[in-house]
Amino acid sequence: MKAYERQFKSYLKEKKLKLTPERKTILDTILSFHGHFDVDELYEKLRAEEKSLSRATVYRAIPLFIESGFIREVLRCRGKASYEHIFGHKHHDHLLCIRCGRVIEFKDDKIEELQNEVCKKYNFKPVEHRLGIQGYCDKCRSKIKQEGGRYGFDTIKGRGKSSI
Repeated sequence: MKAYERQFKSYLKEKKLKLTPERKTILDTILSFHGHFDVDELYEKLRAEEKSLSRATVYRAIPLFIESGFIREVLRCRGKASYEHIFGHKHHDHLLCIRCGRVIEFKDDKIEELQNEVCKKYNFKPVEHRLGIQGYCDKCRSKIKQEGGRYGFDTIKGRGKSSI
């Protein structure tokens, strides 16, 4: 049994649940992603691998994988959540282009230090955080400029004056 299976099985045992074949299949497929995914992409990958799981089964399993610490919701754009598996991965934050969907992962020690200072100032014990900045990547900004278009946030008072 692989380390991640043992860890997940241990979590399930604490919750008085079993590692069903369906849960194992979903877990293996989640860990095969090397980037972000949404539930529909997970379901389509399972179908492509000829796994006979219903879409409802996949949707119902997502909270279990979040609670167990195997995946986390990293982005939500246009009402759709994106996830990534975090087993064996270090913390990082995200930039999301709201035009093309490009995701840039980054880690910035200054941001991490600032978060720690804020928590210390308010005597707050952090457990988890997510930083996802939505905007426009360099390619999309160039395309928008060429098209003579405007950014979506220009219509929000005070936001159209960005120097970016």
